Amino acid sequence: MRQKKLATPLGTVTVMSDGLNLTGLWFTDQKYYGSTLPKLSLVGDTPVFDRVADWLTAYFAGEQPVVDFPVRPSGTSFRQTVWTVLQQIPYGEVRTYGDIAAVVSQRVGHDVGARVIGGAVGHNPISLVIPCHRVVGGTGELTGYAGGLERKKSLLQLEGCLQGDQEHVVLEKN
Repeated sequence: MRQKKLATPLGTVTVMSDGLNLTGLWFTDQKYYGSTLPKLSLVGDTPVFDRVADWLTAYFAGEQPVVDFPVRPSGTSFRQTVWTVLQQIPYGEVRTYGDIAAVVSQRVGHDVGARVIGGAVGHNPISLVIPCHRVVGGTGELTGYAGGLERKKSLLQLEGCLQGDQEHVVLEKN
């Protein structure tokens, strides 16, 4: 495992790789950060870090970069399912925990509550790239972001989901 620190407009992130895949991306002060880092890892480069750095630069420039590098989060099969659903939330859109629960429930074959989804979302080991910041509460409130609610707000403003000092996302009615 290799790790490297990268600067972003919202703070330093640590990226991890197994040499081929991006396996982690955390703001260095986010919840669960320390507990998710491997005990033994080398500081240094790997080709995926350059691609992630380019992706971050484009993302924070307001572009909608495509994730064109391999991503491999480590977690239970249930969490993997949740993170796969998160990766399908388009740039500039949000989903509620209930929305995610409905999709995951279909995939796993039984009802899953929004609270259980929140646990999986909160333990996402690849922030930004697996866009857990695009998940909001049932009425559009900004809740539960391991990187901090101010960062979540900034990310949703960058993507055009929030305007000015809004504290809630306006949810579209289906």
